[in-house]
Amino acid sequence: MQTQTKSAKLPPSTHEFSEIIHRLEAGGAMLPDTPENLMQIIGIYKAYAVPMDFYWRDLLYIAERVFLDPLPFFKYFLPQEYLDLHNHYAGDDADLRIWRGEATVHPELLAFIEKGETSKIPKLLHHLWHDRINMEFAEACMRAMFWHREMGGKFDPYLDTDEYKANADRAIKAYFKNNPVMLSLYQLFPDMFLEQVRQLSYYSNLGLFWEVMAPVFFEMSDLYDEGKITTVPEAMNFLVNGIFAIAGRPIYHHVYIDGECYEIIPKSKGFMWLYEAALPYVEAVFYRTAPFRGTKSYNAQAQEVPQDQKDFHYGILYADIFPVGTAGIPPTLLMQDMFHFLPPYLVEYYQKHCRGEEDMLIQLANTFQRSMYCVTSAVIQALRTALLYPLDDPNPRHLQANRDFFEAQLDRFKRPEARLRNIQTPNYR
Repeated sequence: MQTQTKSAKLPPSTHEFSEIIHRLEAGGAMLPDTPENLMQIIGIYKAYAVPMDFYWRDLLYIAERVFLDPLPFFKYFLPQEYLDLHNHYAGDDADLRIWRGEATVHPELLAFIEKGETSKIPKLLHHLWHDRINMEFAEACMRAMFWHREMGGKFDPYLDTDEYKANADRAIKAYFKNNPVMLSLYQLFPDMFLEQVRQLSYYSNLGLFWEVMAPVFFEMSDLYDEGKITTVPEAMNFLVNGIFAIAGRPIYHHVYIDGECYEIIPKSKGFMWLYEAALPYVEAVFYRTAPFRGTKSYNAQAQEVPQDQKDFHYGILYADIFPVGTAGIPPTLLMQDMFHFLPPYLVEYYQKHCRGEEDMLIQLANTFQRSMYCVTSAVIQALRTALLYPLDDPNPRHLQANRDFFEAQLDRFKRPEARLRNIQTPNYR
């Protein structure tokens, strides 16, 4: 286990989470460094990466091809073109090769698409039987980002500019050029159509974000299997290095209509992955999201939902796993997706600790929560690296600035709903 030490130049922290503060100052994560924690987070990264390989492809397909189809019944049916679409961070032709695997769709995902849990039957039957990847989860994440706008960066403000509106207008008119009914509706309700295009821009944003994260998680799994990632801090640092390596990848939104590309958000705008996708995603999805329907009353008189959007605290870092396990709620759909792709060592672990197979989705959610605290730790350490000082800086004032930053970040976990306290013990199952 990693030795937790505090800086020799600063007195001990008096923060409620002082032990975790000292761990962060020593280069660790919010998640304790134990072999069991490492095994859980790496196993769940692998199980997450396989459906994520579908999520990012389908998000881009919807943003680029389905676009404003008023009846998008087949938007979850990926055409071969998008199954074969090369990930920019895997394969021999990668822009930056993060994963040593192939650039096309992951073979485990392809096998599941063909057979699912049942057998090789027509795609429509798989879809209707819900024997498929649950894209509804991915869309829920996208809507959380779209609803929690103004998370920093330049991408979101651009959606309200005249330039964006002009680009969207050209694409809308091109898409409906042979449909006078829809063109007439567009003339009557232009803001409604524009808002749909804005949402589709967030489809593209999240798809481009996850295109990076899938190969990162695949490579972490391979390195763990090879014995090259042996501690939680090593796993976190791999994420930190990945964040900086990919920080500048462009975030854009292109639409393809009759073989022509319409640049609704051009690459030339210079919007970057870290500031326009990664940080807004963490804030909107890890921290905020929204109460799941059926668990909280949206009636203002009931006062079960905060009045201020900044006070929302319903992300995975705060989730009570048991009510979140209600059927049909988005995180449960993700757990069901990951269940199909668990590495054998994680299945064996759950068999030892579960109360039966029905309990496995709950255990999956607990593990996923741990893993996202590790990802959040990487984001916090990356921000500290970018904005503040090295952990071994000899200047006490600089070390105090680092500590103030860490303490401010952990203040968000003082809420009773936060699971930071829970993940400090292996008994949180």
